[in-house]
Amino acid sequence: MRKLTKLILGGALMATSAVTLAQEDNFNNPIITDKYTADPAALVYKDSVYIYAGHDQAPDDRDRYEMHEWLVYSSADMVNWNEHPVPLKPTDFEWATGAAWAAQVIERDGKFYWYVTVQHDETHHGKAIGVAVSDSPTGPFKDARGSAMITNDMTTEYTGISWDDIDPTVWIEDNGDAYMYWGNTQLYWVKLKDNMIEFEGEIQTVDLPHFTEAPWIHKKDDWYYLSYAYKFPEKTAYAMSKSIEGPWEYKGILNEVAGNSNTNHQSIIEFKDKWYFIYHNGSIPTHGGSFRRSVCIDRLYYNDDNTLKRVIMTSEGIQE
Repeated sequence: MRKLTKLILGGALMATSAVTLAQEDNFNNPIITDKYTADPAALVYKDSVYIYAGHDQAPDDRDRYEMHEWLVYSSADMVNWNEHPVPLKPTDFEWATGAAWAAQVIERDGKFYWYVTVQHDETHHGKAIGVAVSDSPTGPFKDARGSAMITNDMTTEYTGISWDDIDPTVWIEDNGDAYMYWGNTQLYWVKLKDNMIEFEGEIQTVDLPHFTEAPWIHKKDDWYYLSYAYKFPEKTAYAMSKSIEGPWEYKGILNEVAGNSNTNHQSIIEFKDKWYFIYHNGSIPTHGGSFRRSVCIDRLYYNDDNTLKRVIMTSEGIQE
């Protein structure tokens, strides 16, 4: 029997169907509702997916980015998510201050490398990229170097700002060659050494239309895809290439502005023969927004010519 909900409207007692309310039980976006989470980076390892996210901790009455730790969640079906103990904080890097920004974990030879954005202490002005390491995808992680891998003074000739060394993403080729992309207003890349904690060669740049931040690399068949945050408030755009080193051809918008959030930070994975677009918005009621964000997941699809279909953001999310 269909349930009824009684509403008082303008002094009149009215009965209305509660089917719409019942359907909300099937809403799986956001995937985490007890904490504010942002900048999701996903890793497929064995039979599970791990999502590493920043923990938005800005007080409800303050509009600012405030994150003091990263969180990790795992799932075997993309629907049910398990939270693990906090695996890493910026204060685990002795040379960093307490601010956490976007990060990504990647596995190589049974070790897990976590590339993070932090604020450097007074010895190096601005944002910096560090790397932590663990024997488990859920940690605990520890500083792999004892120093930053990228500091602001390495890139000042390109932008002149102190926050352009953010949002690292790493890709490992089938032959073992590893690359890191990162940046804000300017996109950078560099080849990593086999030890995954040092780079070799010169820092290279890529020019893409309205690049803001949040690069992510994925590959399908012979095509590499480089998605990134576009303009501000941010949409997600993407480019394609036949080589991890480019050249990259801009293809267009992939995701529109994610509701109630100025930023739009994505990761893209294939899991059990399906493709997923993982992002954040500001949709948790009452206090959600640009500084208190929420991780969501929707499906990603390809056109016959290997370009990407525009993402459709849904409340239902992943159902099975």
